[in-house]
Amino acid sequence: MNADAELLNFIHQNSQMGVETIGQLLTISEDESFKIHLEEELKEYRQIHEKARELLNQHGLEEKDISAMEMIMAYLAIDMKTFVDKSPSHMAEMLILGGTRGIIDCLKRIRQYKGEAKEDIISLMNHLLKVEEDHLERLKKMV
Repeated sequence: MNADAELLNFIHQNSQMGVETIGQLLTISEDESFKIHLEEELKEYRQIHEKARELLNQHGLEEKDISAMEMIMAYLAIDMKTFVDKSPSHMAEMLILGGTRGIIDCLKRIRQYKGEAKEDIISLMNHLLKVEEDHLERLKKMV
């Protein structure tokens, strides 16, 4: 697989995971102000996901979604972690942990593919990184 395909599919899958997990947390959360925050994050992940899909199609590359097993594992993990504690603080902590891993993965891939991937793809990757960092800063205030 070439650098463009690998990087775009990383963005596609990362944003897909954001859409799916935040969507699940929205159904669990009972706090209206936290739900508003989650809806803002969800909107940003949906925009990035759509842009990644658009670029994959423009560049004639195949979309690779997250596997069904990965999604099932993520859903089960969220259900287990929120079974006892559905507080915004706990959910924010869960998102911070996941978001931190996402930031690390973004940074690694930006370094790995800089100079190899097309500029529009690197630009979308940098946008995803910025969104992840902004989410982290907002979530830190909720813990």
